[in-house]
Amino acid sequence: MEKELAMWHGLSELHDEAEIHLELLVEAGAGQVDAEAAEALTGYISALERAEVRHLLSGPDDDKDAILTIHSGAGGTESQDWAEMLQRMYMRWLEREGFDAQILDIQPGEEAGIKDVTVEVRGERAYGYLKAEVGVHRLVRISPFDSNARRHTSFAGVFVYPAVEEEGDIEINDKDLRIDTYRASGAGGQHVNKTDSAVRITHLPSGIVVQCQNERSQTKNRATAMKILKSRLYDLRRSEQQAEKQKLEDTKKDAAWGSQIRSYVFQPYTMVKDHRTNEESGNIQAVMDGDINRFIRAYLLQQASLAAGPSKGGR
Repeated sequence: MEKELAMWHGLSELHDEAEIHLELLVEAGAGQVDAEAAEALTGYISALERAEVRHLLSGPDDDKDAILTIHSGAGGTESQDWAEMLQRMYMRWLEREGFDAQILDIQPGEEAGIKDVTVEVRGERAYGYLKAEVGVHRLVRISPFDSNARRHTSFAGVFVYPAVEEEGDIEINDKDLRIDTYRASGAGGQHVNKTDSAVRITHLPSGIVVQCQNERSQTKNRATAMKILKSRLYDLRRSEQQAEKQKLEDTKKDAAWGSQIRSYVFQPYTMVKDHRTNEESGNIQAVMDGDINRFIRAYLLQQASLAAGPSKGGR
């Protein structure tokens, strides 16, 4: 509540400051440009947009922490490299927005990049913001792995689940689980080679598979994997309660042609375009450095408009 009040008080102060500057400009007459006025107005608009997005995050799970997963799609090494680029983009965004992010599991690619990564995101309305990123992300660039410098198209899937905090939210029967242990891959030195610390859990009724190898302790990896499983089962149950005809895994699109929600083009021009909202940015480097708020805001506004339905009584 204190954060909410602080936001509104800050917005009110920025509004008053911008209004004073605009009144002074009117008194000065047309043609007068004031850098301080422009800065005040820009600051107010930015804060207003942030408040607008917070207002949109009123869903039953929007205030929860989140489990973010990125999977490389069609394209082999190219897509695995692209998945790692997306991981960097989201980690940059999480850092600048003040979220706490912890990598729970990561599977490196054979030559470069990653096959998939799972990240736990903690912070105010983490799931509410990140749900806008669910879908297939498409990359077009001249491949650094192609000696002929040809353009390649790569895909990666991004999925987000609300984190389950209460034990009573999801009950799991032990007989519904198949638990496998194996040796962790990637960095880790002698520990990796000698200890079967990694854990893979299969939920037999739903077919959901989760894994974790981040910790040295098998017990800790199992606990983390169960946390991920509960979040995915919670999201699946929520979808069913919303009368969706298909389960969550059936609604995911293949990470391949024609199913992308957003395209990132590096060559022959630079452009990031969200195909759901038509929001665009020509500054692809800024986007890859985590500047994705404009895409999140556009998606949330679109969903709010669709939920409200067509206006009545208008012409």
